[in-house]
Amino acid sequence: MVRVLIVEDEALIAMLLEDLVQELGFDGHAYGTSNDALAALETLPFDVAILDVNLGTSLSYPVADALAARGIPFAFATGYGSGGVDRKYRGVTVMRKPIERGALKAVIEQLSPSPQHNPE
Repeated sequence: MVRVLIVEDEALIAMLLEDLVQELGFDGHAYGTSNDALAALETLPFDVAILDVNLGTSLSYPVADALAARGIPFAFATGYGSGGVDRKYRGVTVMRKPIERGALKAVIEQLSPSPQHNPE
């Protein structure tokens, strides 16, 4: 099963995304801060990640860099669109909030390193 790291600082949105990811048949785990997500990366295996760019008082770029260093594909989720993402991450998929169910599923499947997910 594809394990999805979700980084989202708004608790309600994080819970909704985690639930949606699980409804889609993936294994989702949400974290509200870069530090929590980085700690999770040290102990849990993830296949893909969805990162909110703006985490209130910080940005998710340290998590993006850690994922890139580990070869874990990721996408950004933001209300700002691709213009709100640092140019360093050009080429990374950007989903516009609010995230639509079909778009989330498509992005996770696109990012997944192998056909591990078998839709029902």
